[in-house]
Amino acid sequence: MKNYTQVYVKNSIEAAETYCEAFGAEITFEIKNSSGTAYEHCELSVNGEGFLAIGEAKNPCDISVVHKMKWETMTFNVFEMGTEESVHHAFDVLRDGGVVIEEIHELPWSKCCATVIDKYGVCWWVSI
Repeated sequence: MKNYTQVYVKNSIEAAETYCEAFGAEITFEIKNSSGTAYEHCELSVNGEGFLAIGEAKNPCDISVVHKMKWETMTFNVFEMGTEESVHHAFDVLRDGGVVIEEIHELPWSKCCATVIDKYGVCWWVSI
């Protein structure tokens, strides 16, 4: 059995580009809508391994409310990123237009981690 996560966001094409930048991912499969303006389905991989699927959200979501309330209904944990530099880079990309829940800090189980809700409303915990 496998578990492959998927997010549904508005501006799915831009979101895919953002996540590729943040995590060094690449688009390995994509199906756009008939007008080519959004993803019906898009798969990202890192080092040949499936990382995240993305689709265009059908229903509106007021991201300003998500940011204001700092809703963390689900968090994507990206860990074993290799270096503190990788964590800092991902954090900087994801915080642009987003809301920081926890700045980069140390925990007993991670010497470098942070939590941020990005501009698409997706919550990420990034860690070395």
